Amino acid sequence: KEIISTVSGKGVFAHLKFESGVHRVQRVPATEASGRIHTSAATVAVLPEAEEVDIDIRAEDIRIDTMRASGSGGQHVNTTDSAVRITHLPTGIMVVQAEKSQHQNRAKAMQILRARLYDLERGKADEERSESRKSQVGSGDRSERIRTYNFPQGRVTDHRINLTLYKLDRVMMGELDEIINALIADHQSKLLADIGIDD
Repeated sequence: KEIISTVSGKGVFAHLKFESGVHRVQRVPATEASGRIHTSAATVAVLPEAEEVDIDIRAEDIRIDTMRASGSGGQHVNTTDSAVRITHLPTGIMVVQAEKSQHQNRAKAMQILRARLYDLERGKADEERSESRKSQVGSGDRSERIRTYNFPQGRVTDHRINLTLYKLDRVMMGELDEIINALIADHQSKLLADIGIDD
């Protein structure tokens, strides 16, 4: 089973990115007569919303050829070099427009080329997001757990920073600030240590 949701707000990714990983849940199901604790796991991936890909087509990256249009189009279609072919040299994408007006053909061909390049870039971005998601989710193995929610004890433990809170009910209501702030502080401390600055 999979759930995909969108969370919006100021600085939302900076705060929620630490939720990526395996979350382990320990509980006693209502159907469990002997009171035995069952353990299950949910994998979470937090990804930023893909930004609109800005397509910058440089003049040196395209070749524009004009040619005599062929086919139907009335008496003027074959009398001038009105057809336009634009080739995007880095990718090899080629667009041909063969209406009556060369100016309109050039503008339309550029518009189509831009859309095709956007589609290509979006495909690459989707691939990168997919790889990022795989690396975040991991195998789902319980040994990769980042946090455990123990319902019988009302306990939440974040294994990355060895933080245990007996506030499960509040955490389940969305009160994550205490955990997230501790994770941010730990992350910043590690970044400073990496560049040789002790906090």
